[in-house]
Amino acid sequence: MTVTLAEIELALVRLDLVHSFETSSHRKTYLEHIIVRATAEDGSVGWGECASPSDPYYCGESTSSCWQVLGEYLAPMLLGRPWEHPEDAARLTAKVSGNHFARAGLDMACWDLYGQSRGKSLADLLGAEADAVPAGVSLGIEPTIDALLAQVSRHVADGYRRIKLKIRPGWDLEPVRAVQDAYPGVALQVDANTAYRPEQEAVFAELDGRGLLMIEQPYDASDLLSHARLAARLDTPVCLDESITTPDVLRTALHLGAADVVNIKVSRLGGLGPSQTVHDLCLDAGVPVWCGGMHEFGIGRAANLALAGLPGFTLPSDVSGSDKYYRRDIVTPPIRAVDGMVAVPRSRPGIGLDVNLEQVRRNTTRTWTIRPHGHHTTSEEKSA
Repeated sequence: MTVTLAEIELALVRLDLVHSFETSSHRKTYLEHIIVRATAEDGSVGWGECASPSDPYYCGESTSSCWQVLGEYLAPMLLGRPWEHPEDAARLTAKVSGNHFARAGLDMACWDLYGQSRGKSLADLLGAEADAVPAGVSLGIEPTIDALLAQVSRHVADGYRRIKLKIRPGWDLEPVRAVQDAYPGVALQVDANTAYRPEQEAVFAELDGRGLLMIEQPYDASDLLSHARLAARLDTPVCLDESITTPDVLRTALHLGAADVVNIKVSRLGGLGPSQTVHDLCLDAGVPVWCGGMHEFGIGRAANLALAGLPGFTLPSDVSGSDKYYRRDIVTPPIRAVDGMVAVPRSRPGIGLDVNLEQVRRNTTRTWTIRPHGHHTTSEEKSA
């Protein structure tokens, strides 16, 4: 059964965060993600989410760059061209280099349509074995230690199985000690988001004796050799996130011994297909993986959960309940954590839950509709 797209609509949707979130590079109080609505010739609709950062700090992409690449390149390449499987759709846009976050939003919509055409959820299509996955939370850098402990207290009380602390030079040893002193039984890991240089290794040597689950992405994404040297010197596992952009990069990292653990993000890898490949490679290599997040709205969060149900995901994910971030999400039913577990959506074919179109439109600030027209495409972009 083939699918041919007749129209792709992009909507820039803004949701305020329940609590502001700071990493080693910036602080944010709201998020804007691009929602992709792909309509097939038979009238069926597939939903995707481009959960790119607003600014090019985490990676080279931003909301603005993804908007442009989706509207001017990826969407026109796919419209009016039949495909049978999402991997076939991905090959139709293969001549666009990189732009993984932009690509992931469209890829997700294709997987949603593919699941609907087969009457299966994403979880079933990918081979997810779990019906629910353990969830942790990622906590940003707070103004004070007391403010951080208040956040930890709230999430431990909610039953989350693991706490991840964002760190940067000057905010590392003290917050770790404070959280471990206050909550000695909590599973704890840290995430540097590339904020350190190899000559600052002494910080990680001090953290090494603290019993952390892992130290995530201490150095620059391209510096696999320094990560390999650090991994060889520490007992604490070194996890790679920003570094793992393709399955080929993963193969290099594994060969060098640079990754004891891998954080798999659908957005960073450009879609569900390459994410599943990375999972399979790690499973074969005996390297544990977990599912990271980009503060996705419900569409992207549902795709993450479908992936996190695969057998190699043995560590708690960052795919916590959406109510941790947003007062009202754009999907129905809302994604919730119960006793630290989040259900894998399977209530309908495709992404496994329904999109609240009214909530999407209410929070949309900009739209762009792209349609095929003969051998060309027409587009209409406007502010909401």
